[in-house]
Order: sequence, then structure tokens, then C-alpha cells
Amino acid sequence: MGTITVKDGTTIYYKDWGSGQPIVFSHGWPLSADDWDTQMLFFLNHGYRVIAHDRRGHGRSSQTGGGHDMDHYADDLAALTEHLDLKEALHVGHSTGGGEVVHYLARHGESRVAKAVIISAVPPLMVKTAANPGGLPKEVFDDFQKQTATNRAQFYYDVAAGPFYGYNRPGAKPLQGVIWNWWRQGMMGGAKAHYDGIVAFSQTDFTEDLKKITVPVLVMHGDDDQIVPYADSAPLSAKLLRNSTLKTYKGFPHGMPTTNADQINADLLAFFKGTAKAAA
Repeated sequence: MGTITVKDGTTIYYKDWGSGQPIVFSHGWPLSADDWDTQMLFFLNHGYRVIAHDRRGHGRSSQTGGGHDMDHYADDLAALTEHLDLKEALHVGHSTGGGEVVHYLARHGESRVAKAVIISAVPPLMVKTAANPGGLPKEVFDDFQKQTATNRAQFYYDVAAGPFYGYNRPGAKPLQGVIWNWWRQGMMGGAKAHYDGIVAFSQTDFTEDLKKITVPVLVMHGDDDQIVPYADSAPLSAKLLRNSTLKTYKGFPHGMPTTNADQINADLLAFFKGTAKAAA
């Protein structure tokens, strides 16, 4: 593990294991680098260098009061990649982390990047607008903020025990360890970062960012995602990207890197090695 201090004084915590081609993982809201433990161990054992950071205000990074927007998220990621002098990096982002990766590539360029993957990711735009009629009403995210501000501990348990992993579906078999690990990661972070982050992930329009990206991008999404609905995310992102592969997973939930790690890890490895195929 290590830390870097970025230009506004915020300390960013990161893990950096192994050697070989680097894979950089960007986590979702309101989690931490720990959410990637299964992927990091898998790819470490396949000869990759694996790196994951706690976004500002999340996990073990500074609980700063400001900078909780996509520009700062992308700049913090750029600072980390520059600090570690990464080359030919593979970037993987889940949910909000997918937005972070997309904005990083568009804002800071692709000179250090070989390929990218966005999983259950928030682009192109989550909130409903006149130009995005399939988005979710702003009231949905207003309620997220209200619950974060008034009873974050209970809200986080309910999200993890319900829609995040699809544990609210008939026949689902909830794993209490998975639920509490999500809750643990969320409660490690700062309430202000999480409150502001809801606006960042729901209201940022990544349309122009997606159009700028030229490196190969794998877009992975479950069609039973109850957090980032499939129809208004993955297919639209794949269409906007210049060099994309869309993989759709029937019945998989938002948290599929955890619930379906074997499948996701295998498909990531195939993409990194250049053997991935699109799947409906």
C-alpha cells in the first residue's frame, strides 16, 4: 500500500501489488479499493501488476470536504498513474468508477493506456433530461442524498442487502459476508464525499468523453442491473465509443464483479489477452 498527496492537499490511498502489465481498478460509490480484492488476487496470479485506489473521501483516503466531482476524480487518477509512471495500463472501472475511467481518458489522454473496461457503469448519463428521456428521474437521486444524510448506516445496509447484488430477487441467496463487506466499505468513507458523489455519478454527462476515446473499450453490463439500468447505459456507451465491445450478461446484477466473479474475471482476462468476443 501507499499514499500520494495531490495538488489540493488530498491524500489518496492505493494498493500496488506485483509486476508486469499494470491493471488499474476504479471502484464504485460509496466503496473502496477493497471491492476489487477478488479481481486483484486473480490477476496478480496471472502475472499482472494490480493497482487500486480509494477515491477521495472514500475508504482510507482523506475525508476532504470538497472536490467530489468527476474532474477531481479523473485528476486524482491521473496523478496516481503519473506518480507510478504507468505505461500500457489497463483501466477497469465499476459503476461510478466507470465514469471516472471514461472522464480520465477524455481529460488526460491515452498515452499511458492500452485498453479500458467499464462494468455496470454510469455513462453516458444517468439522470432523466429532455435529451436523455430514458434516464432515471432526479427525484431518485434526491432520495439517495436524503437517506445518505439522515441514516446512512441503514441505507447502506438496505442497498447491499437488496438491489445492488440482486438479493431482492426471487430465489436469491444473500451472503451476509458480502452485505457487511459492502456496508463496512461504505461506512469507512466520508458522508460529505458520498453525498456529493451522488450528484457526480448521476448528473455528469459523459457523451462527449465517450466520443473522444480511441483505445479498445470493453463494455460489460448485466441486464438485471437495478442500480444503473441497462438500456440507458451500456448499449448507448458502446455506440458512442469508437472501438468498443459490448458484453451483456443475462440476469446479472449491478454488483456482478462480486456475485459472478469467475465469469467476469475470465472475460476480463480474454479481453486483455485479445481473445474477447461480443456476446448478447
